[in-house]
Amino acid sequence: MLEVQRISKTFNAGTVNEKKAIQNLSLTLRDGEFATIVGSNGAGKSTLFNAIAGTFYVDQGSVTLNGADITFLPEHKRSSSIGHLFQDPLKGTAPHMTIEENLAVAYLRTARRGSLFSRVTKKDRELFREKLRELDMGLEDRMKTPVGLLSGGQRQALTLLMATMVTPELLLLDEHTAALDPVTAEKVLELTKRVVSEGKLSCLMITHNMQQALSLGTRTIMMDGGRIVLDLSGDARKGMTVPDLLEQFAAKSGQKFDNDRILLSTIEEQE
Repeated sequence: MLEVQRISKTFNAGTVNEKKAIQNLSLTLRDGEFATIVGSNGAGKSTLFNAIAGTFYVDQGSVTLNGADITFLPEHKRSSSIGHLFQDPLKGTAPHMTIEENLAVAYLRTARRGSLFSRVTKKDRELFREKLRELDMGLEDRMKTPVGLLSGGQRQALTLLMATMVTPELLLLDEHTAALDPVTAEKVLELTKRVVSEGKLSCLMITHNMQQALSLGTRTIMMDGGRIVLDLSGDARKGMTVPDLLEQFAAKSGQKFDNDRILLSTIEEQE
């Protein structure tokens, strides 16, 4: 279980560029829960993920994962327990290393808790090939291919595999399909749903697609100004439409939702 308790983060404090990115935010994610997060630019979504992943330390509050206080644990030590995918497919892999080498680094770090000096065994390679075959992209026959030669969709699928090959305690998906073409994005999203469901993973997913925010997982969270303004699940979420969600956001935040990218995707879905 993830417990984020009253965290705050201000960047460039005391300067003209001061930005209160997260303000007194609390969030609990139960084991196996899959929650989607939506909000306009600057709402604090990615900042929340970075606080959980340890990219920086919060100014106040605490972050606990399965009973362990990780508030001041360095990012590299959290990475063996937290899988993190980004919008940019280039971020999660090393382009000059082969598919097998990328998988080996991820596997040895997580399965053997940080030991990068263990040898990759024949059994490990068989596991890599089996997992790649499940992606249905033909990558199991290209294990010696440098990752830099793969398409964006293939790299993002590989990154997802690297993050979940050994079941993480928490999976963070930061708009991980947004940079892909629609067909590839849909394939990676279907793969994501299958991986999360089969692994019973605890997952937080940022999306700009409001219909996805309502249809994926069992919980929808809306952020604004570094705060959670809506947290919907169960009967409150069931049957809710995008207009309903926008109306509730306006009622809770005191303002209309203002994000051209998200609203455009909403219009396209309705056509």
